[in-house]
Formats: sequence, C-alpha cells, structure tokens
Amino acid sequence: MTPATVLVVDDSATKRYLLVSWLSRAGFTVIEAETGGEALRRLTEVDVDLVVLDVKLPDMNGFEVCERIKTDPEYGILPVIHVSAHAVDVVDRTQGLNRGADAYLVEPIEPDELIATSQAVLRYYRARQRAESLAARMVRLAETTLAINSASTLPGLLQAAADGAHEIFGGPAVVLAETSDGDGLAAVTNGSPAVVQPWPVEHHEIAVGSTLRTDDPAAWSGAAPWPEGDSVAVASARLRGDRTPVYVAVPAGTQSPGSPVLRQLAQAVAAAVEAQRSYDEEHRIAVTLQRSLLQSRLPDVAGVELAVRYEPAGAQTEVGGDFYELTMLDGRLLVAIGDVAGHSLHAATVMAEVRHAVRAYAVEGHPPGAVLELVNRFMRTVLPAESATLCLLTLEPDTGRIRLASAGHLPPLLHVDGKARFLAPRGPLLGITAPRPADLEFVLPRGGTLVLYTDGLIERRDADIDVGLNALATCAAQVEPSLDAFCQRLLVRLAGAGEQADDIAVVALRRTS
Repeated sequence: MTPATVLVVDDSATKRYLLVSWLSRAGFTVIEAETGGEALRRLTEVDVDLVVLDVKLPDMNGFEVCERIKTDPEYGILPVIHVSAHAVDVVDRTQGLNRGADAYLVEPIEPDELIATSQAVLRYYRARQRAESLAARMVRLAETTLAINSASTLPGLLQAAADGAHEIFGGPAVVLAETSDGDGLAAVTNGSPAVVQPWPVEHHEIAVGSTLRTDDPAAWSGAAPWPEGDSVAVASARLRGDRTPVYVAVPAGTQSPGSPVLRQLAQAVAAAVEAQRSYDEEHRIAVTLQRSLLQSRLPDVAGVELAVRYEPAGAQTEVGGDFYELTMLDGRLLVAIGDVAGHSLHAATVMAEVRHAVRAYAVEGHPPGAVLELVNRFMRTVLPAESATLCLLTLEPDTGRIRLASAGHLPPLLHVDGKARFLAPRGPLLGITAPRPADLEFVLPRGGTLVLYTDGLIERRDADIDVGLNALATCAAQVEPSLDAFCQRLLVRLAGAGEQADDIAVVALRRTS
C-alpha cells in the first residue's frame, strides 16, 4: 500500500521538525507548510491524505483553516488533527471539533500518541471512502441494470452493460455473451459508447452460478488497451447448465476485495441475456409457426400479377391472427385477407379455422357476400367468443370483373391511371349478427392495381387512423413495374424502421392483360 501523505502545518520550525520526524519514522510521507494560506495552496498542488494543523498560525487561526478545508468540495473529505500548546481548554477543543477537526491533541504530545491518532483517523476515513465508493458503485449498478433490462435486443443489452461497467469501474470493459444461434458477441468500450463485435466464446467448464478469475491482458487483446502493468478481472455468470456463461472483464486494479459489484453486474447481465435468448427463441418459433399457417405458394394466373408480404410484429413472441388466401376456383381468382382479434396460439387457431372455412364455402360456389354470411354463422356457432375482420373478392382474369365483400375490414386501395383511391365496401365484422349489404362489383382495368392490407400497415398508437390511410394513399400513388418491389416499399415507408407493434399482411394484384 502506498504510504499516506501528511501535511504538517505549524509556524514553529522546531515543533514542525519534531512532528515531521515522528511521522516520517512511522512510514508517512510528509510535506510542510508554515501558514494557513500556504497550507491551503499546497492542498491544490499535492494529493494529501491527512492534515496535522496547529491552531495558532500567523495569518489565520487553525480553526478557520480547518473550516475552509472541510467546506471545500474538492478536498473537504480530508481528515484534520489539531495540535496546540496554547488553545488547550475545553472551550478551545470543543470549538475545534465543532468546526470540523477529527481529533484534537494538546501539547506536550507524545510521539506514539500522534502516530496512533493519525493511524486511527486514517483508518476511519479510508473505511468511509470505501463505503462511499461502494455506495456510488451500487447506484451506478442499479442504473446499469435498469438500462440492461430495458434493451430490446442482445447487442443493445451488451452495449448498455459495457457502458455501465465503464461508468462503475472507470476503465475499459468487455461484456461477452453467446447469441441464441451460438455466435459469440462482445461489447467493448474505453470511454466512448461501446462497440459490438464478433468475439469467440471459450467454453470453460464453469458451474452454474458466478465465478471470478484474473486473466493476462493478452487474453483480451481485442479490447481497448488495458492499464499498463494491470491484469484483467473477469467475472462469469451462468444461470443454466445448458447455456454458456456471460463474461464481464474490467481492469483488476479497479476492484475491491471479493469484487462484489463486478459479480453482481455479471449476474444481472446473465439474467438479462437469458431472458433475451428465451425471447429470441420463442419469437423465432412463433414466426415459424405463423408462417406455416399461411399460404406458402401463390397461384399462377394468366393476365394477373400477384404479390404478398407478411411481417410479424416485433414487440411480442406470440402468434398473431393476420392471414391471406389466394386460390383459383372454377376459373376465378379468390383473394381474401383478414385479421382475427388477439395475439396468441388460440388466435392463430381461430385464424386457421376461419381461413379454411372461407375456402370451403367458396369451393361450394357461393359469392363473396354469401361466403362471409356462412363464415359468420360458423363463427357464431363454433367460436361464439371470437371476432375477426375479412375482405373477400373474386376476380375473373379475362374480363377483370371483381366482386368484393367486406366484414369490417379496412378499405382496399385501387390504383388506376396514376391515381389511388379507397373503395368503400361496407359490412359488419365477423362474430356479430347484423345485416350485410350487397357485394361491390366493378371492373379492374388493364394496368390497374388493387391493394389489400391489415391494420398493422397503417395504424399507430399515437395517430388517428385517417393519418395512416392518407399516408398509404400518398405512398401508393406510384406503383413500381414489380409488384414485389411495390409491396416492399409500402412496408418500408409505412411500417418504418422502428419496432412494429402489430402483424402486417399486404396483398397486391395487378391486371396485366
């Protein structure tokens, strides 16, 4: 341990010599000052651990010097020991202690008494500094844990952890974990925002729980330069035996005995990573299941170009109820798009039943409005607690004749000759008993494009639905030669770069001849 530095302040050269001699022989590093002003100036120049201060000084009394030390925001934590041969009564000692002194010695002073008092005061202040440092680190740990658990992706989680580790320990940091696909990923920082990069994960035999080890900096050479002469403290945490650990690496010199904060940080990262891994796996399973319930291949229809897009919500892992259907029946193209209320396996099951019911009734030759009526009767009987929206049409490819019916679904968008407008079919949603209007019939001209979609494309929690509909009409005012490219542009422009809260299904058809 580095010897403590003591500032001895006394205008008597003889007394100052004795104090310096005693403290030096005890192993302290000692610097001197003759006046209060000089003492305050020396504190700004040298790192001092303790001040031994005479009460009687030529420019100001020691009580004032002590009070100015204790009220200074930079070095106010410094311990001060008063020594005096004149101010020796109870009133003087009381005044000295009340104005900030940590001890008050009355001359004549024995060397052992001075040394013991100095050591006791320093022990107290070092313990206080350790406690304050630990408390500050625990506050930063709590803030970092909140940031970690607020991250929506694994890279973002690792970045928050690495930036937090730098804030806590004041040095370079590496946070390393394995993705759900088995790829190593590390966030590295040395003061600037952490950078995420690929990093191999060593599969050490580490028991479930947390461990601490010290590594050579060469083992972490991919990080920012480590402090010269220091080693690397590595905390690992593992929550499950079938998972690889997470690692948090920081300079070993920043650690207190036992590294309690580093261990807790590693455990917090491990818990958040485990939750993120589980989320990623569940989301992947949900998307796979949902896609398996949707149509995998579009029909080939002479004179008609078709395109579909489906994007699952990014804000949840459950299966949604959006669906579409495109099928040729007796020379007519059947097109359906719908949305069952809710996000759950049950909603997906209802979606599959509704989709199959639509196909079954359409195969029987019923027109769109009659199909909706039959599907509604089916739902009221078999699924009385469920509701859904549905838009259904048939298209004769040769003539372009369309017959369309809607059950509470969003209006289709028709683009003809460079102009886009919404059609206005009416009808109650599926799941309630109410009269249904006649089907809407019209002819789709050559070159005309019809777009059907679910609400995830246009609805936002912070905006009225008319805003989304207007945005769709503006975006669809121009249609690319490729319908696939057109649908993709709609998704990018309208769904945006943020995390979408609902599933999106888009079906576009264009009459080419």
